[in-house]
Amino acid sequence: MKYIFTLGLSILLSSNFLAQKNEKLSTKDAAIVEHFKTDYKKKNYKKFAGKIIVKDNLIQFDDKIVYYDKTDKITATILKEGLIYPQLLTDYQMQKFLDESTDKTQKRFLKLQKDPRASFDVNNIKLSNTSELTFFNSNIKTKRFKVSLKDIRLNSTTTYLFELMNDKAAKDISLEDFIKGAKLTYIDTE
Repeated sequence: MKYIFTLGLSILLSSNFLAQKNEKLSTKDAAIVEHFKTDYKKKNYKKFAGKIIVKDNLIQFDDKIVYYDKTDKITATILKEGLIYPQLLTDYQMQKFLDESTDKTQKRFLKLQKDPRASFDVNNIKLSNTSELTFFNSNIKTKRFKVSLKDIRLNSTTTYLFELMNDKAAKDISLEDFIKGAKLTYIDTE
């Protein structure tokens, strides 16, 4: 009887050890999951329609410049495809201000300006460290990413979260091919 009890107890205690373990998310990743649960609103953004000029480690979108690390293939592909660009970020920041600001005086002042977008102008930025958020891998047609944006003029860094959707994505598609056929469906700051 003692032998059966000891064997049963050993099996019970070792089952946790032998069971497949799910990796726990870090605090930052858990915050990102929560962000997508509470703040996610799908929207279709247009690709950049102007002239894109690729030079060494920078890409020029009409008269706006984005720097990137040439070894970062994800960032390079996203920029070259015109999915994320300075004019989009300018519009995003202005809209976010209008949506979140409760100061009516500031909103009125912004509307009185000749060019209200000028206050939110994004130019001479560096995008880096783009990484896929692999803990969101339930749908093969949708991938979520985060990217660091460094504003060279202000010497500040912001992390952006964004989602790309590719309706023609297959199970074995490479990340680069996925991005080339994708459209931007969500963008927000962390």
